[in-house]
Amino acid sequence: MISKITKTFKELFGGMPILAFAPGRINLIGEHTDYQDGLVFPAAVEHGIWVGIQKNGLDSCRLYSYDYKEEFVFDVHSFSPKKGHWANYTMGVVSQFQQAGYQLHGFDMVFGGNIPASGLSSSAALSVAIGTALTELFKLTITKKSIVLYAQKAEHLFAGVKCGIMDPYASAFGVKDKALLLDCRTNTHFEVEVDFGDHSLLLVNSKVKHNLADSAYNKRREACEESVALLKPTYPEATTLRDIPVKDLDKVKQILPEELFTKAKHVITEIDRVNLASNALHASDLKVFGNLLKESHRSLSQDFEVSCEELDFLAEKSWTLPGIIGSRMMGGGFGGCTINLIANAELQNFQNTLSTAYKEKFDIDADFIPVSLSKGAEIVG
Repeated sequence: MISKITKTFKELFGGMPILAFAPGRINLIGEHTDYQDGLVFPAAVEHGIWVGIQKNGLDSCRLYSYDYKEEFVFDVHSFSPKKGHWANYTMGVVSQFQQAGYQLHGFDMVFGGNIPASGLSSSAALSVAIGTALTELFKLTITKKSIVLYAQKAEHLFAGVKCGIMDPYASAFGVKDKALLLDCRTNTHFEVEVDFGDHSLLLVNSKVKHNLADSAYNKRREACEESVALLKPTYPEATTLRDIPVKDLDKVKQILPEELFTKAKHVITEIDRVNLASNALHASDLKVFGNLLKESHRSLSQDFEVSCEELDFLAEKSWTLPGIIGSRMMGGGFGGCTINLIANAELQNFQNTLSTAYKEKFDIDADFIPVSLSKGAEIVG
């Protein structure tokens, strides 16, 4: 991708660009907990987004998407979101930098990536790559954590998705062969060494993305906020579901209506599972870790209701196959990927069996994507 981005930049704009990279991410466990100040357990992967950028001496920012083969131009001093357009991520990050008081001028930019599947958060990778590139281009003193927060806010305001902190944080702070036990309240993390031994992580892309994904995401977030408001008289110190102990679930069930309780139950128990999963990996106990993956999927499907028929099939079928330690849906839901931990010796058999069964059930060819834990955003040229 570096050579492709560089070559395209030279053809379109001339000159040699500064090159920045930001990775996609997986989340081992801890889904839909980040916007409740909870714990998550993500890691950066080797797939990502590359950005080539250089000043142009103009008032305009000239963008080119290598993947879409499209151009877009906006005035650096006057712009607004364009609904559904890929340029929103660049404009959003530029807007955040400007609101923070940084002076930006016109630039040329080419970007492209090799993130192979939904569920790896290409949008966060793009925003973090742009933030990293702009910081280097204009020699700004901006911390990684600030880039993360700007990327998150850009997605809120320009893409219209109220994402949590996890995706851009993992993209910025990823470390090779480690996962990040991330506290979304303090925006701090603890690095956990991950050694799967003779097992590997494999993503299975369902190749579906149902239309209700974004609207349902926002509704789930609202349900959590409503639950906190109803629990406040009993738990006056609680500001999010993070503050409700898992041992109090029976009490919580008496307070909340059923529809809200199941959503709250998922968040409360999922935060607990993140802690347990971190401890399991620290102790190299893959059996416990695998069982927690299965529990997470059941909770996301039955309680939080963000799975779908295809994801349930991929996860539940995998549990019956030789060599599988655990699997679950990963990401926002309603499509995307499952994440699977499986014995290396059974990888090919696993792919063949699951691929055939999925094709027979849904007439869809699933994609299988091996992933390894990799480093975070950086300037690469």
